[in-house]
Amino acid sequence: MRIACPTEIKDHEYRVGLTPEAVRHLVAAGHAVAIQRGAGLGSGFADADFAAAGAQLLPDATALYAWGKLICKVKEPQASELSLLRPDHLLFSYLHLAADPDLTRRLLATGATCLDLATLQERDGSLPTLAPMSRIAGRLAVVAGAYHLLKPQGGRGILLPGLGGDHRGRVTILGGGNVGREAAEVASGLGAVVRLVETQADRRAALARHLGGTVEIHDASAVGLARLLLDTDLLIGAVLVAGARTPVVVSRAQVATMAPGAVIVDVAIDQGGCVATSRPTTHSHPTFVAEGVVHYCVANMPSAASRTATLALITATLPYLEQLAAGGIATALIPHTPLGHALNLHAGKIIHPAVAASVTGPPES
Repeated sequence: MRIACPTEIKDHEYRVGLTPEAVRHLVAAGHAVAIQRGAGLGSGFADADFAAAGAQLLPDATALYAWGKLICKVKEPQASELSLLRPDHLLFSYLHLAADPDLTRRLLATGATCLDLATLQERDGSLPTLAPMSRIAGRLAVVAGAYHLLKPQGGRGILLPGLGGDHRGRVTILGGGNVGREAAEVASGLGAVVRLVETQADRRAALARHLGGTVEIHDASAVGLARLLLDTDLLIGAVLVAGARTPVVVSRAQVATMAPGAVIVDVAIDQGGCVATSRPTTHSHPTFVAEGVVHYCVANMPSAASRTATLALITATLPYLEQLAAGGIATALIPHTPLGHALNLHAGKIIHPAVAASVTGPPES
């Protein structure tokens, strides 16, 4: 298989789809690998490192896509990349298509087979290639939220750990999956008052055991959430419905009840966001204010920790990439397998039901 890894061009996207060590594994397995020059620099991997591992270096994206068959990326193709995709391409990347019907339609028009790392699912229901980025995003959500709570950034002037007692900032986290759990650990470790809202009773029990009583665990009643929002300094949106558009669980009216200068970090924004006032932002322009509340809705948060994120990403994705490279499209067409769940688009048709629902009808809000 010809495996091609381009330079990411999304705003401030510094991760890369392969590391030199991954290249070494793939070449040893008999595959040919090409890397676009400079693709790894944002994560600390030099062109010479890739060349030493056995990769061919190509000068630009046009040459790379023309050469490759399996395109290994991190983020969804940007406008200039869509024209480079062909029907015989296999695209292996995070796509989050349920939140972006327009991108879905444009990818369909290329005829490429598209696999989304965000929907790759094991038999036990786990999302092994999404989980490491979710964990990093959960930790970064607290860091970003704490920074933007400071007065010069437009926040309330709250130091999240405070000086103990009533001086501590109050953090409310919506969702107890990988993002929510990591955010709760970091926020409680800093000394903030942390409240985590989770719909599933079994997960609430597991979180209570895991977090050792340092975090308040709440069910997701509307009345309870409304009460928590009144004194929330930092709200972290960590809601996930695998493969589907994220449901909106906080209305604009509820955002308006929060204190002026409070901060919302909507980690769910890459799947549409779980707060009504959220809209995607970038690392170049990470925040905006709505209803007096600072919103941080960067759709590629883990890129800020690019080397950590890339190393974690490749550890998770390499076994599946090796399967795909060895078996080709046929491997992805087997239903109810991890790669089968990852398959979103093939031969101009939508395969994943949640993506199909996002294109054929408007999401519920």
